[in-house]
Amino acid sequence: MSIAIQTGRTLATFAACAIFVTVATACGGNGAPRSTPYALASPTPSPVPSASTVPTDTPQPTPAAVTPHVFVVVMENTGLASALRSDPIARLASANALATNYHAVARPSLPNYLALTSGNTWGITDDGYHSLPDAADLGAQLTTAGVSWRAYMEGMTADAGCLRSPYPYALKHDPFAYYGGACPPNVVPIEGLDADLAGATPSFVWISPGLCHDGHDCALDVAGTWLDGLVSRIESSAAWRSGGTLFIVWDEGGGGGSDLVPLIVLTKGVTPIRVETEYDHYSLLATIEDVFHLPRLGSAATATPLTPLLVGGGH
Repeated sequence: MSIAIQTGRTLATFAACAIFVTVATACGGNGAPRSTPYALASPTPSPVPSASTVPTDTPQPTPAAVTPHVFVVVMENTGLASALRSDPIARLASANALATNYHAVARPSLPNYLALTSGNTWGITDDGYHSLPDAADLGAQLTTAGVSWRAYMEGMTADAGCLRSPYPYALKHDPFAYYGGACPPNVVPIEGLDADLAGATPSFVWISPGLCHDGHDCALDVAGTWLDGLVSRIESSAAWRSGGTLFIVWDEGGGGGSDLVPLIVLTKGVTPIRVETEYDHYSLLATIEDVFHLPRLGSAATATPLTPLLVGGGH
């Protein structure tokens, strides 16, 4: 399949998006003035009789607004070139939108996860536990705005909770556990994902795989095969079919020191494309906040949004 090359700063509006909790792989800020949100298209309404045949006092139905569905999956510790050597990941990249100049913002993993969810690394340079200010993150923003959301954590158990669950769960890959020193009820074991995809899917979905399936401890092809299966499950959901968007991102590069990491964007009816514009984790946060009409947090306030990767699907 041929892949178009797009550069520059194409600014466009994309339609009803569902952002899937980007599976991130690595391990933010004060609210900024509200940015101009992307316009979300409504479904095409049924034909309405012309004014000449309808009494003027007959109220006309208003098309229902589209609820965005955004999915984010965060994978681990793999640079762009290495990721594309995995057949399952290369197939996903070639069939969808790929950012070829997307960067992690820190090392090790944790500060990247915090950047993705708060626009701030908080000066953290390790993977230890730090209690951060409450209501300073994307999850709190979504809750305040009345937007449904869940973060699905592989390996987390209901009994042990988000602070003490055993391997393959990794606390450092669960950024929502750090804000306010506890997990909100929106953070749940991944076992509930399939039922939610089959029913009332939250508007925002974040997925953190366990330490094998995110590529941290297991071979990249193992992670890629698991990821391919996850994508298929998401794409089978009504939330996706109604116009969802899935971001698959890696938290940081491998051991070589490069911060160039993959970002793959899937939208319904996507046109395969490669975009060379420079982006980073703050760009992804800014894009999500724009979709849900939220103020941009921290460094997301001045970040370049991912618009060209979204309009590649014709939205």
